[in-house]
Amino acid sequence: MEFLYKELNTGSKYNKRIDNTEIPDYITKNLSQIFETRPYQKKAFSRFIYYLENDNFEDKQNKPYSLMFNMATGSGKTMIMAGLILYLYKQGYRNFLFFVNSTNIINKTIDNFINICSSKYLFNKNSISFDGKIVNIKQVVNFEDANNDDINICFTTIQKLHSDIYVEKENSLTIEDFKEQKIVFISDEAHHINTKTRKQTEIASLAKPSWENTIERIFTQNLDNILLEFTATLDYEHKNIAEKYKPKVIFRYDLREFKDDKYSKDVNLLRSDLSDENRILQAVILNQYKQDVALKNGINLKPVILFKAQKLIAESHENKAKFHNLIENLTSEQVLYIKESSSVRIIQKAFDFYEKSDISISHLQRKLQQNFAETNCISVNEENLEKKSLKKNDKNQLVEQQYILNSLEDKNNPIRVIFAVNKLNEGWDVLNLFDIVRLYKTRDSQKGKAGKTTMAEAQLIGRGARYSPFKINEDQDKFKRKYDKPNHKNELKTIEELHYHTIEDSKYISELKKALVESGIYDDENEYKQLDLKLKEEFKQTEFYNKTVVYGNEKKKNTYKKIQSFKDLGVSKNSIKFKLHSGKGQVTAAFDENDEEKNNIVIEGKDVELSNIPINVVKNSIAKNDFFKFNNLRKFFPNLKSNSCFISSKDYLSGLKIIFTGTEERLKNITNLDYLLAINDLLSVIKQEILGNLHDYYGTDDFLQIHRIKYKFTDVSLKINKNSERAISQSDFIKNKDWFVYDDNFGTSEEKKFVEMFARRIEKLHKKYKEIYLIRNERQFKIYDKKGTGFEPDFVLFLKQKENPGIVFQMFIEPKGVHLKEHDQWKEDFLIEIREKFKDKTLEYQSDKYRLTAVKFYSNKEENEFEKAFEGALFE
Repeated sequence: MEFLYKELNTGSKYNKRIDNTEIPDYITKNLSQIFETRPYQKKAFSRFIYYLENDNFEDKQNKPYSLMFNMATGSGKTMIMAGLILYLYKQGYRNFLFFVNSTNIINKTIDNFINICSSKYLFNKNSISFDGKIVNIKQVVNFEDANNDDINICFTTIQKLHSDIYVEKENSLTIEDFKEQKIVFISDEAHHINTKTRKQTEIASLAKPSWENTIERIFTQNLDNILLEFTATLDYEHKNIAEKYKPKVIFRYDLREFKDDKYSKDVNLLRSDLSDENRILQAVILNQYKQDVALKNGINLKPVILFKAQKLIAESHENKAKFHNLIENLTSEQVLYIKESSSVRIIQKAFDFYEKSDISISHLQRKLQQNFAETNCISVNEENLEKKSLKKNDKNQLVEQQYILNSLEDKNNPIRVIFAVNKLNEGWDVLNLFDIVRLYKTRDSQKGKAGKTTMAEAQLIGRGARYSPFKINEDQDKFKRKYDKPNHKNELKTIEELHYHTIEDSKYISELKKALVESGIYDDENEYKQLDLKLKEEFKQTEFYNKTVVYGNEKKKNTYKKIQSFKDLGVSKNSIKFKLHSGKGQVTAAFDENDEEKNNIVIEGKDVELSNIPINVVKNSIAKNDFFKFNNLRKFFPNLKSNSCFISSKDYLSGLKIIFTGTEERLKNITNLDYLLAINDLLSVIKQEILGNLHDYYGTDDFLQIHRIKYKFTDVSLKINKNSERAISQSDFIKNKDWFVYDDNFGTSEEKKFVEMFARRIEKLHKKYKEIYLIRNERQFKIYDKKGTGFEPDFVLFLKQKENPGIVFQMFIEPKGVHLKEHDQWKEDFLIEIREKFKDKTLEYQSDKYRLTAVKFYSNKEENEFEKAFEGALFE
């Protein structure tokens, strides 16, 4: 049996609905508007909805349903939980049991789900509503008094849940709670509840109650229950675990994908041969440098640094005391020593930055003392909240400490330094951790394998690698890294990096790298190779290279200021059909051939404009639909003056009509109820059209962004998997082709096939064009469609006409395998749109004239069709 997620991966190539099911409004509108839903999160929602709404899955005959979301640390599992709670509420579920192995995670999740004042609250702070009805989210201790109109969530640890089931206590959950009502079980860090599965025999595991047995026992009490498991670490190598989860893992998005999609920081191991005191100071200087670089670029960032002890809390307290002593008594000479003795490039870059910013060593010393003062530090080594021996004041301090840890990114949170042992290895959500300092030298490896300590360190690094979002222009996605190669020399690259500071110990570094590679957050140096792509020297000497420009468009924030009608927004539907039922019918004998009563029901049609429908009926329909409330409409129709204008103007509702169909008698006697039901249907259609045309950004229609080729297309350094088809060089083929401007091509097989096809056409092209240059675009140049979605065409072709030497053609070209065409159809549509829009337009820059064009996708299998389109664009 194949894993469920693999089955869906395969199916999604042929069935778009699997990964592209529309996410209902009641999810998107009821989630926090602060957090944008990312593409992989939309895919996770889509797969769950598709699974629940389709019965063609082998294991779906076995109820109750149990599904697993295996998603990377930092990928937003808790937001997926919140969205699924909303979806399942709509399906009739009211009671939700959230359980995990740690009290710390419980408190953090309560904050995310219940505390509307929290900066990480996941639901809409204004209200949560379904079909116009306000719904509350309530925390309950059991489901006895659960309100059937609300979302009732019981938060508990797996330990307490296990105890409650086997030892009855007042107000605790009992087995009866799970028999009488359907419940959604939400298990976070679910890898902790596989004790039975890990054992060899079923008999041995059943002999003694375990967490896993407890969950199975209560989950199976009601066949309508649903179990949703979430973890970043599922052991696919363990035979029993793999077999258990094959029918359950509906979505897998591991740390490697998360990193490769640029949603994480880059991880760098900074090792140095310095004393502990100087390693601490070096880390503090780097951490401060990150803040100052951010501030210089208008980014409000407070980077945090973690000092980690190995095993004992006493060691961590000692580290804290040493740190405070160092900072309180810090001298300029100590800072200067780091500058003069450290050979680490990023440290020298920091000192260069301060020198260029006219910040002296003594000024830096004072800045460090101020920002890393004891009041800005916290120790998180106290006992667990569940310890009964803790006094009330101690518990209050721990609750406050947890609040501080969960709000490190908040502007009013002053903490810059954390001291810890192992408390933060799991369940800690932090975006602004930028440095981790390992303050011990011991290793616990055995036979060349990383030990538990090293694996825990790798896990902590994975948590710290969460990306701290920012952007400095509208062109950027604030949730993704922006300064990977070829932009890695930008000073802002440093706030896209997590540095793990350790001693210079080659064996330990090797073990840690191996653990990090296995986790997916660190690239295997033996798996990837660095490939340099350079412009040919002869091309750089040409006048074309030095003078020619490339045209692009801009991505801009959509304010909808120019929208003054449905048509302006792209709403094309101006009518719907509505059937009026007459109630007439007849009975005929199924097997009597002579019983052929004549069907004398004649259906006719009648167009009714909304302006001719009683206005009170129209207002009544609008009042029933929250989407058409005036305050909401103004978001995308900002020029709308009033609700009355929305109803009476031909640019909006008054310009629409309903085509009623029915018998002559019914058409003569259309009631107000008929009108109301028909308008409800019409508004539903218009709403979907409006939503389909809403987007936060847009690409400008005019391609007026001008860049000189010599500045836009430069030498590039690429990191490519050694086993990828892209790692295969094409230099032997293109090295003597003066029309190909780079010295190599590390494209896909389709992109290389295109270059070969182009070479066969060059002789014909030279009959009309005298200068021809094909430029490989390695993410250096981007254009934007009407929704503001960025697109980086693989090639930009330039051709200068012979007959009219002032005109330069600029063509966008995108090779694409047939199997990817459907997924990227919007790109081909955009290319064709560019072709049509600019085919009769000439753009002028200085003394040169340009004409933009594009062509449909190239694929080797459809090469003939491409050639016709290609030549049609250049020889028409």
